[in-house]
Amino acid sequence: KIFVNTLKCLQSKEFLLDVDLWRLFANLEELNKISLSFLKNFFETVKEHVSKSDSPMDFSSILGKFFQGDLCQTHQIYCLNYTSAVFYLENLKQREDFGIYLKQWCQQNEQCKRLHLPELLVAPLHRLTRYPLLLNNIWKRSNDETEKGLIWSLKEKVEKSIRDLEGKVKWLDNFQKFRQLQEVIIWPQVWDRDKRFFVPEYLKQSLRENSSENILSSANRLLLHEGKLTLAESTRLLDVYLFLFDDFLLITKIKRNKKKYGGLDTGLMPVSPSLTPELQSFIREGGVCTVLDQPIPLDRLTLKNVDPIHVTVFSLRNAFLIQHENRYRQCIAVFLLQAQTETAKKTWMSQIEMAISNYTTQHETKKSTDFCFPAESSEI
Repeated sequence: KIFVNTLKCLQSKEFLLDVDLWRLFANLEELNKISLSFLKNFFETVKEHVSKSDSPMDFSSILGKFFQGDLCQTHQIYCLNYTSAVFYLENLKQREDFGIYLKQWCQQNEQCKRLHLPELLVAPLHRLTRYPLLLNNIWKRSNDETEKGLIWSLKEKVEKSIRDLEGKVKWLDNFQKFRQLQEVIIWPQVWDRDKRFFVPEYLKQSLRENSSENILSSANRLLLHEGKLTLAESTRLLDVYLFLFDDFLLITKIKRNKKKYGGLDTGLMPVSPSLTPELQSFIREGGVCTVLDQPIPLDRLTLKNVDPIHVTVFSLRNAFLIQHENRYRQCIAVFLLQAQTETAKKTWMSQIEMAISNYTTQHETKKSTDFCFPAESSEI
C-alpha cells in the first residue's frame, strides 16, 4: 500500500507519469482485497468456535467459497506478471527520480520494516505455495468424512493450479527471452555477409521478403547454452557470441553501437532477466549480435577437440573446432573457437554433445513413429 499509494500520489502531482502502475503492481490491489476477505472469514469462524464450544468448526463453506472462486485465479494473474514486473522495476531503478521515490518516499517508512520493493512483490508467490499446506493441515484435523473429501479435492485443485502456473510462467519467460533475442540478433543479407554473391538491386527486395529473422519466433524452441568465445580467423581474433538452441547452433559477431539501444534511453529499456548478465549488460550498452554465418543444424554439426600442442603457434588456448556439413556430408564451414578457461571449453563441448544426442534421439523416435506400419488385418 505504501509503494502503490505513494506512486499514485506522486502521479496526481504530475511526477513519474510515465511509470506504468499495472506493469509494476498488476492486480495487486484486487489480490490484497480477496486475500484479506479470506483471512477475515477464516478467523471469524475460528473465533466463533472458540466463543461457542458447542459450535462446529465448519471450514468447508469458507474454503469452498474462496478456493473454488477467485482466489487462485487472481493469484495466477499476478504471478504471470511478476517476472515482467521485476525486470521493469530493475530498469526503472536506474533513474534518479524513481530512485528517490523508492528510497526516500517509501523504504524509509517504518511500516516497510526495511524491506525493499522486490522483497514485497514476491510475497504473493510465496503465499500461493503455502495454501496447499494450510488445506492439508485442516484436512488432517477434520473428523467429518464429507468435509475431508471436500478439503482434499480443494487441495488437489490448488496444487494443479500451481503446476499449471509453473508451466505458463516458463512458457512466458521463454517467449519474452526469444522476443528480446529477435531484437538483438541481426541477420545480414547474403550479399552483405559474403561478397562472392552478386544480386542486382531490382532482385534484392524479393530476396528480402524471404528473410530468416523469424526463425526465432517459435515458442517451442529452447535456448540451451550461450556465451562469449573467441573465433580464430586467418589474420585476427574475433569476439563472438554463441547461441546453442535445441535444434541448431548460431554464431554471431559482437558489435557495440555508440548509439543507445533502438535509439532509446537504455534506462527505460526492459531487459529480460532470463538472459545472461553478460548479455543483459551488453544490450543496455546498445550492442547487437550480427549473425556471422548460417545457422548450423545439430544433425550437420561435427565437434572436435583441439590438442593444445597443435595451436601453440597461434597462441590459442582452450580451443575446439566446429565443422558444418551439408546434407551430402561435405564440409562447408569450419570455426576454430577459443574459450576463456579449460572449464568453459569442457562445458561448451559437453553442452553441444548433449544437444546433438538429444536432437538425434528425438528425430529417430519421430521417424520410427512416422514410418510405423499399422498391424495387418487378419483378413488379408
